[in-house]
Amino acid sequence: MKPIFTSIVASSLLAALAIAQPAPRYTITDLGTLGGPGTNSSAFQMNNAGWVAGSSNLTAGGPQHAFLWFGHGPLTDLGTLEGAACPGCNSGADGPNARGEAAIGSETSNPDPNGEDFCAWGTQRQCLGAIWRNGALRALPTLLGGNKGNANAFGLNNRGEVIGFSENGKSDSTCLTGGTPFRQVFQFEAVKWAPNGAIQELRPLSGDTVGFAFGINDSGQVIGSSGLCSNTAIPPFPAGPHAVLWESDGSPHDLGNLGVSGYAVASSINNQGEVVGGALSSDGTIHAFLWTKHTGMQDLHAFPGAIVTSATCCHTINDRGEMVGFSLDGTTFASRALIWQDKMPVDLNTLIPANSGWYLQAASSIDNAGEIVGSGLMNGNVHAFLATPR
Repeated sequence: MKPIFTSIVASSLLAALAIAQPAPRYTITDLGTLGGPGTNSSAFQMNNAGWVAGSSNLTAGGPQHAFLWFGHGPLTDLGTLEGAACPGCNSGADGPNARGEAAIGSETSNPDPNGEDFCAWGTQRQCLGAIWRNGALRALPTLLGGNKGNANAFGLNNRGEVIGFSENGKSDSTCLTGGTPFRQVFQFEAVKWAPNGAIQELRPLSGDTVGFAFGINDSGQVIGSSGLCSNTAIPPFPAGPHAVLWESDGSPHDLGNLGVSGYAVASSINNQGEVVGGALSSDGTIHAFLWTKHTGMQDLHAFPGAIVTSATCCHTINDRGEMVGFSLDGTTFASRALIWQDKMPVDLNTLIPANSGWYLQAASSIDNAGEIVGSGLMNGNVHAFLATPR
């Protein structure tokens, strides 16, 4: 009986020690920018090797360029699809996957003939999805064929599958027309690009006309949102009434809501098939949610005083179920980075050194080691950060 008793005592002591441990603390690394003083950067996603993708400008107030950071050294400028031929073009990167490939949204020099701003950089230029592979950018086709119309890429998996959304050429007078960056003339649909670049349409839920994809896991499951063109807005300012999971064969499933219809956006999925995002709650604010096949959509609550609390794009839940995101204060409209502990949102700023000089505005990705990337204020400038558990 002694070994059993000893095991029970040891287990009890370990459990007590685990309860007594303080909340995790993080050290902060400034990933820097592509330019000099006054330039900015934002980290959008990271992989399990600690490599980071995002965007930064080369000059103060200048256009954004996609970047990769490989765990040390300066940011690597991925440029834009037209390079020096379009010095004012913008781009941004998500990923990278384990092979260092990145999903890119890039402008071209072509003005949008309908005044749309599909990439939401305020330039009304054509936007295309692309992949950065083997040191070069390659444009991905749209649903209209070739490089016609607009598309954007927002993520990829370790198999090299890229997801995003593309216009389908169907004019819709009910689309949101509130001006930049919300003006939209054509319907759009979620898409998945195969490793060879072939595009697959991911149809919206029955009764819906538009949709967008926001995340993908290594099984090829895709998440996002769908709705009507009158109530759905594409990322980076996403809105949609129905959170959707597309299985690897492209079949869509409604993930439900938090008891109130009108807004539900799935933003990230891990390799266990767990989905996080944001949905309208009965109190009229947006709450973060966790969805699993067995539990359905669970309310992960709002940060106190926030009108929006959400796990954002693009890899905000890791394979251990740890999740991060942001909140938007209802009075000051200030944004703060969050991490969920015991299914409750915690201000990430309370878990970093008080004299760090940082104010963390949004946490956008967490890897399986618990490292977090996002964007925050450092000396008045927005910089990409890496938060490492101590």
